[in-house]
Amino acid sequence: MFDWNDLKVFLAVAREGSTLAAARSLGVNQSTVQRRLADLESQLGQRLVERLPSGYRLTELGTALLPYAEGVAAQAEVFAQAVRDLGRASIGIIRLTCPEPIAFRLTQSGILDRFHAAHPNLKVEFVLSDQYVDLAKGEADVALRSGDTEDSILVGRKIADSLWAIYASRQYVERHGAPATIADLARHPLIAFEESMAKHRTVSWFKEVAPDATYAARNTSVLGLIYAAKAGVGVAPLPMSLGDAEPDLIRIIGPVTELTRAWRILTHPDQRHTARISAFFDFVLKESDALRPILTG
Repeated sequence: MFDWNDLKVFLAVAREGSTLAAARSLGVNQSTVQRRLADLESQLGQRLVERLPSGYRLTELGTALLPYAEGVAAQAEVFAQAVRDLGRASIGIIRLTCPEPIAFRLTQSGILDRFHAAHPNLKVEFVLSDQYVDLAKGEADVALRSGDTEDSILVGRKIADSLWAIYASRQYVERHGAPATIADLARHPLIAFEESMAKHRTVSWFKEVAPDATYAARNTSVLGLIYAAKAGVGVAPLPMSLGDAEPDLIRIIGPVTELTRAWRILTHPDQRHTARISAFFDFVLKESDALRPILTG
């Protein structure tokens, strides 16, 4: 039987082209990579790689065996994911991903307390991010997600509308006035998401309606937008559920129809009918009336 750690080293050298780069990708010493590769070749009785001045190149045998090693790696990941999933199921953990402000509002609303009371053997853990985490890779079990999703594999239900508007602080409006129309946005400093979140609808919308505008601040989270708006440095697009709740902010335009999307509860189809995920889905759909003010405003 081959040692899986030796096969991982072989794959890393094949992908990286050198033992040093392979060591970095695996988080081990270069000598460990060289030793394990030599052990594997010793078991086979044949060379898998050959050393060149520019690095390592697979031999004919190494090239032929590479897809089989990749297949072992894929199955090992499937096994590891199954272990993680079954481990969470056995202790009743549901990892819920959503934006940080929504997690706060859910916690304050008492909805999760009611879920835990109804299902004392289950526990919700938050995976907080304004960017989409990958449910297919097991980064979370369930997502509360607004906007467009490129992952057509996920399954779920719409539970509310996501409404956005334009906000500014009272201090900003007193000093600089407020844009009366969307066309006026170009004459005010904008607060927006960074280019790393270029797929967010507010980023493309600003480029369309105010292509020549200046930007006062950029951030990677909705909370960052809120803090910048409250600081009075410019005007910001915000979910109405959050912007309307801030006493220091004024809704100056909106809701903006072009920014309206749906809030959905989503999961991977492999998870949908497991007992813990089904219990959470059923509870969320039952509580949809209580969820709408939290998500929509």
